[in-house]
Amino acid sequence: MKHSILLLSVFSMCSVGHLCAATKSASQSKAPAAKTTADLAESIAPSLVKITQLGREGTDGIGSGFIVSADGLIATNLHVIGEARRLQIEMHDGKTHDVTAIHASDTHLDIALLKIDAKGLKPLPLGDSAKVRQGDPIIAMGAPEGLGFSIVQGVLSATRDIDGQDMLQVAVPIEKGNSGGPLLDMQGRVLGILTLKSLKTDNLGFAMPVNLLKTLIEKPNPVPMSRWLTIGVINAKLWKTHLGAQWTQHAGVIKAEFPGAGFGGRALCLSTQKVPEDTFEIATTVRLDDESGAAGLTFCADGGDKHYGFYPSGGKLRLTRFDGPDVYSWTILADVPSDAYKPGEANDLRVRVEPARIVCFVNGKQVIESDDTGLRGGSAGLCKFRTTEAEFRNFSIGTDLAETPLQPEVASKLRSKVEEFVAASATTDKTLDGLLENPAAARRVLIEQRRKLEEEVVKLRELERELHRRAMTKEILAELARPEPEINLLRCALLLARHDNPEIEIATYLNSFKAMVADLKDDPEIQKGTIPAVKRLNRYLFEENGFHGSRHDYGSRSNSYLNEVLDDREGLPITLSVLYVELASALGVQGVFGVPLPGKFMVGYRDGPEGELQLVDVFERGKLLTVAQAALDLTESGQFPDGSLDPTTKQTILLRMLRNLMSSVFDDSRSLRESLPYLNLVLAIDPTSAAERLTRAQMRQRLGEKAGAREDVNWLITNFPENGPPELMQQLDRWMQSLREE
Repeated sequence: MKHSILLLSVFSMCSVGHLCAATKSASQSKAPAAKTTADLAESIAPSLVKITQLGREGTDGIGSGFIVSADGLIATNLHVIGEARRLQIEMHDGKTHDVTAIHASDTHLDIALLKIDAKGLKPLPLGDSAKVRQGDPIIAMGAPEGLGFSIVQGVLSATRDIDGQDMLQVAVPIEKGNSGGPLLDMQGRVLGILTLKSLKTDNLGFAMPVNLLKTLIEKPNPVPMSRWLTIGVINAKLWKTHLGAQWTQHAGVIKAEFPGAGFGGRALCLSTQKVPEDTFEIATTVRLDDESGAAGLTFCADGGDKHYGFYPSGGKLRLTRFDGPDVYSWTILADVPSDAYKPGEANDLRVRVEPARIVCFVNGKQVIESDDTGLRGGSAGLCKFRTTEAEFRNFSIGTDLAETPLQPEVASKLRSKVEEFVAASATTDKTLDGLLENPAAARRVLIEQRRKLEEEVVKLRELERELHRRAMTKEILAELARPEPEINLLRCALLLARHDNPEIEIATYLNSFKAMVADLKDDPEIQKGTIPAVKRLNRYLFEENGFHGSRHDYGSRSNSYLNEVLDDREGLPITLSVLYVELASALGVQGVFGVPLPGKFMVGYRDGPEGELQLVDVFERGKLLTVAQAALDLTESGQFPDGSLDPTTKQTILLRMLRNLMSSVFDDSRSLRESLPYLNLVLAIDPTSAAERLTRAQMRQRLGEKAGAREDVNWLITNFPENGPPELMQQLDRWMQSLREE
């Protein structure tokens, strides 16, 4: 039995070692002589560039950058270039170039490399940010507020950990437009990329260490500009924009930025979905970055200037009828405050439109009812005003979108279970007059009761989390119970991510995947057969869409969440392989499968049942390898163990992803309680795993969960191999006895 072998191997292990890679000492060379600031300004200026985002209405943003290769590579911040924006590079001499490709980008590091068609440029030399010292003199260069090329001198204040990333803190002001410019030492070598300004003082800034840029240069993930311009663009089949602004869509979130062209910055984004006749409802969840602005729902829209709007504005809820292009033709039907609205947070808006009235709700509470019938029919969608940035989720149209109330008997049964869980300790109602008879004592009572309620809230939150985890486990098990060809591995991987994050909208990512399938379904190379299809998939994923292996923080849980892999186009070998294999399967490409090689998961393919096995290293942007080449790279013997090259099952892939997540928690030295849900999920999928069973028994005991620990130890005893060492069985018996005595 597999679990018997595992059990024996688990008990025979003494310790687990951690391998550390030895660092190579840098070559020692004499540093070039320091220069004056004036000398540096003169010599560096030809290497500086100004980067302009070009939108429908002209310039949408300005930032800085610098040349890193003579053949047209420009370094800058990722936030400087945004998404789906045309980019123009202005050189020191005033010449301009259009960006032809995003040669490399990294969301986590906020760094990007741009490619322009130019030769003979003057690159800046890259220094070593690992050798910088506190107090070293530095200079920063850029285009503050777009005002040409400027220079400022200061000192390196410190190296700081900012959100888990080491950054260079500098005592120089970083203004809008400086982002992406170089931070240099007094020899003119780049030490970092200017990236953000301190919120505490204007004379304090930060830069991303240049050594991180070197990684991007060595391992690019190029995306041609034609493809970059489609990233985040709102789906024209589902939405029609009106009156400008910038509407983008990413991971199920529609974002509206910049003022619209209408009066008051008005802009609309209308759904192409048909609105029901007579009575209908629309709903969305919206969050405003600035409550002085406005954003929300629009309905009964004629595609021009006539429509209704229901939206938060200035902390109130407003219903307006727009009959024309300016404020003189607008009628505010209601403008009311509501305790149900939560400023600065995501709020649920819903509107019910009937032939004779309009009813508006926020977070389930009715706030406005109007008998205005001036407009009916038309389209529905989203609206925004002024300069506020707004995020919209879960837009929907229907005849009744109200949350269905629970049946009384169901609600009563569930509430009783919850009350049992929190060991109900109902308080006695008291009037203020009664409390004032002894206010000091009453306050003590209230404080005590508040603390009890806070403890109950903590318990209820944990119960809510565990309910969600078990619901996800149930869905994963149902998917894995299907016949192997019918298992949707992509959905399983997204459910695994949602197990940790309930906010993930799985349908959104499945639709994104369907769009990728649609891009390739009629491609002639895909239809030619396995080998041409593999080459086309490689170009599509790694050259046209920039997917790549994680360059930093390899063990981060983000690399194991498929939703984040799709968003950031960065992941582990196994998560990138899941995307590759599922895309091939959806396109009908035969003979492509996952291969669980020791040390690195890869994609395998055969040109026909008898064809020779070939490998795709998805972590290295689709590098094609023979089995012999991969064995030389991954093994000391130059040969793989038996079974390593066999196609693996989807359940095995999911378990490997799950164990990667467990490793990330353990490596981060997080609490035992945080890692326990992963063990529970592993054992739900594979109940025979003795290694995880033993680990969970130990964790449960340390957490004081004696009943659970006894359950796992009892399983280990029951499933102990008949020929197992007697002393190990005795050890299990003693363990069980100690658990009974505790």
